Amino acid sequence: MRADAARNLEAVMTTGARLLAADPAVSIAAIAAEAGVDRRTVYRNFASREELLAAIYEARLSAIERATEDARLREAPVAVALHRYVEGIIGVNRTWPVDLSRMLADEPVRRRREHSVRELTDFLRRATDEGLLRSGLPDGWVSALLPQLMNIASRQLTGLSPAQAADTVVDTLLNGLGAGGAGAAPPTAVTQARP
Repeated sequence: MRADAARNLEAVMTTGARLLAADPAVSIAAIAAEAGVDRRTVYRNFASREELLAAIYEARLSAIERATEDARLREAPVAVALHRYVEGIIGVNRTWPVDLSRMLADEPVRRRREHSVRELTDFLRRATDEGLLRSGLPDGWVSALLPQLMNIASRQLTGLSPAQAADTVVDTLLNGLGAGGAGAAPPTAVTQARP
């Protein structure tokens, strides 16, 4: 019985994340119907729509933190860590497609998000220091570009697995879009980066 309840709760939350990303005004009844559960099941777990939203945001933040930790940004070889991170975040974006910006007014949420951003910024500095990323780019350029690439890949490359989409993102980040850009990383950099 508990396993069914846990599955129902997960279905409500992931369905809610998907539907709320598409339509922030979607009703609890529509979320319940799409998740295949009774509306009362939703209200047993969440007293209000805002409570459901808070749980979804919490799940997204926790998933980002797990993906960051699993990537081992501080200790894994930079190419491997980059690919693991991108693959993990693409998975998070697909499972929890809601935007956290609405929750950033909440101080604990903002602190957790800032910690994740610092982890990525420190890693990108390490990747630059170790020569994976080129130096001399404007401050914050790569840390602004990488999340955008991951978001686009999450939404546009839906026919690819997170690992395959990560290949494309990492290749684009390291080699750009030009056919023969000077200083491009060798083609094997992406395939070597896959864990």
